[in-house]
Amino acid sequence: MKRRKKRNAIIWAVVVVVILIAGYFSFVRPHQQAAKTVTVGIMASSKADDKIWNSVAKTAKDKYGVTVKFRRFTDYNQPNKALQNGDVDLNAFQHKLFLKSWNKAHHTDIVSDGDTFITPIRVYSNKYKNIKDLPDGATVAVPNDATNESRALYALKNAGLFKLKKGTDLATVSSITDNKKNIKIKEIAADQTARTLDDVDAAVVNTNYAQAAGLNYKKAIFVEPLNKDSAQWVNIIAVKKQNKNNKAYKDVVKAYQTEKTKHLIKKYYGSSELPAWDRNFNK
Repeated sequence: MKRRKKRNAIIWAVVVVVILIAGYFSFVRPHQQAAKTVTVGIMASSKADDKIWNSVAKTAKDKYGVTVKFRRFTDYNQPNKALQNGDVDLNAFQHKLFLKSWNKAHHTDIVSDGDTFITPIRVYSNKYKNIKDLPDGATVAVPNDATNESRALYALKNAGLFKLKKGTDLATVSSITDNKKNIKIKEIAADQTARTLDDVDAAVVNTNYAQAAGLNYKKAIFVEPLNKDSAQWVNIIAVKKQNKNNKAYKDVVKAYQTEKTKHLIKKYYGSSELPAWDRNFNK
């Protein structure tokens, strides 16, 4: 009788161990594996961007064991919605000011998990080779949407053409002070700025529209400097605040912020796009 009880006890002990092991592989392991797959929301864009992100994915897999998958969007309103809804784990398509405005408008709590790059805005002219050559009363075209107009005015401020009122967040024409050269600002649609170059003395043109118009960024008469004024235009990898310390997500950021990524950005974009994660914007 005692021998039978002992045998039954051993059998039940084995059963318990089997159940625990099965439970581990059924519940713990799949969750661990799922955590190692990270979906990143990005915009459907150029082949160069795809090559950069494919390189990031390879680094994440080879160095950190993280599988990166992509979900591509064509509407700038979608990636943050997808992140908030949990359809993606991270997204990488926006600069800091865009995210700040999005959170305010949609009452969300999305934060930056790491900087990626910045695309400096530039001033072009068909009449002058240096922004210091602009004459008194010169007319400069700027984008007329709130964020790009502010960025353009800060660029012109950094070029020394005028000053802006202290404490200005989104600058407008009314923010201009100390305009000693009486610079006249012409506000037009961002996608039309390049087309006005024959009609104005200079124009502040976003890089994507400059490229579409066939402008050579190397011939710009002024380039937005990397300082505290331009820090808000740094692009980021974004995450929901409660997931900011997720290790797999951090590993994706580290996989992006590498010398290899720097090399690819320079290879495909020259100096029209610049790595931003290790630059000093406090100047």
